[in-house]
Amino acid sequence: MGCADRESRSVSVSPPRLIGRGYRDYCRFAILAEPQAGVGRTLERDILRSGSVVGVLALDLDRDEVVLTRQFRLGGHLATGHGAMVEIVAGRVDPGESFEAAARRECMEEVGLSPLALMSLFSFAPVPALSDELMTLFLARVDAGSAPPRAGDADAGEDIDVIRCKIGEAIRMVELNAIRSAPTIIALQWLRCSIGSLRSLIG
Repeated sequence: MGCADRESRSVSVSPPRLIGRGYRDYCRFAILAEPQAGVGRTLERDILRSGSVVGVLALDLDRDEVVLTRQFRLGGHLATGHGAMVEIVAGRVDPGESFEAAARRECMEEVGLSPLALMSLFSFAPVPALSDELMTLFLARVDAGSAPPRAGDADAGEDIDVIRCKIGEAIRMVELNAIRSAPTIIALQWLRCSIGSLRSLIG
């Protein structure tokens, strides 16, 4: 049996209790863990309800470029003192919206590009101790030459710098600790491992 196949101890989770409401809801849960040595234990945990989101690694293979974004992130500012975060395209999946439709919409909103091809890669939980957010990462083929210098959904208060850089340069930014966004690091590390098969994936 592999490590990923091992079952964790069973738990019972209460319905959520809303303790704060803002851009996203903040909820408290009671968790009853399986007893150890005949003794059960109830814990309280607070979670930010983010739900399903998408991330898009936007590549122009003909130009050997990746299209990224830079925008102010309060969490990055509080943690590092530098709020201008370099990131992949990302955003929430709207109610009733498919993941692919969300990925296409976010590409248009954040970098002004409509994907020429789109492929779902994998899903992961960026911060499972703090949020129920689950991100599905997509690989997109784009025409970077059509990217505007700035983009963003004005109604959502977005003001985004659109960044075009060589694929190798983006990967080196991870190595130099110049990128602090976890989904972006994950996407670029995947890119580094998969660089030889990109054309067979998205042409």
